[in-house]
Amino acid sequence: MQAKAPSAVSWVVKVRIRQVLVRIEVGDCYRLTSRNVVYSGIRGHLDECPVMAGNRTFAGSPPLKNLLIFMKRKAISTAYQTAWRDRPLSAIRIRPAAGDPRRGWLTADGHTIPVGLGHGGIKASKREGDGGTPKGIFRPRQLWWRGDRHPRPRTFLPIRAIRPEDAWCEDPRDRHYNQPVRLDRDQGGDRLKRDDHLYDFIVEIDHNSAPRIAGRGSAVFLHLARANFGPTAGCVSMTKSAMLRLLRRLGPETRIVIG
Repeated sequence: MQAKAPSAVSWVVKVRIRQVLVRIEVGDCYRLTSRNVVYSGIRGHLDECPVMAGNRTFAGSPPLKNLLIFMKRKAISTAYQTAWRDRPLSAIRIRPAAGDPRRGWLTADGHTIPVGLGHGGIKASKREGDGGTPKGIFRPRQLWWRGDRHPRPRTFLPIRAIRPEDAWCEDPRDRHYNQPVRLDRDQGGDRLKRDDHLYDFIVEIDHNSAPRIAGRGSAVFLHLARANFGPTAGCVSMTKSAMLRLLRRLGPETRIVIG
């Protein structure tokens, strides 16, 4: 007796010339990918995930006919389709532009965009107030966003609306150094709610955060650019359209490689 096809199976099919990429999702398993696939007359094989290892009905012929019949049933829904471009990026890379260390290039998923860098260029040993963009590998922590100006953007990052009292501590002598703070009579800092648009979208990264070392730099973000990509105080800046495209692919595990 042939095994019956699982009841909760969804298919994602991506065609590249004469090659087809198929993923099978069974229960909580999303690990199956295939390099060579039999589908619509194209011959090959399926690389099986652990869930599918015991069910060879899907992996060969003649049982493959049952699979093709199953794929034609209404039980298969396009609602489960997940393209690679809808997943978080594993890494983005930022490097200086030739001839001008205050400008750079950000490369993500094969696309490269211009960015602004700190007026001190990229520095391996970042210090508070040196205007340098820190060299290293970082990860995004969350997105700060002006909800009073823009719709909530799509992103895999945690997201937080900027309030009038939100600020960032840049005083190395303060115990809240390089942390978000609330503006009040006793607490100063870099106000996040600005009159211009530079901080309409702020990607907070984990620079100088674990541990926080006094004087090693604070408030290093990804944010919107000035006109003509004018230099920053150490952040990486970009256009609004570039920011929104990047946010759609940023997640907490995305590596931000600078330098």
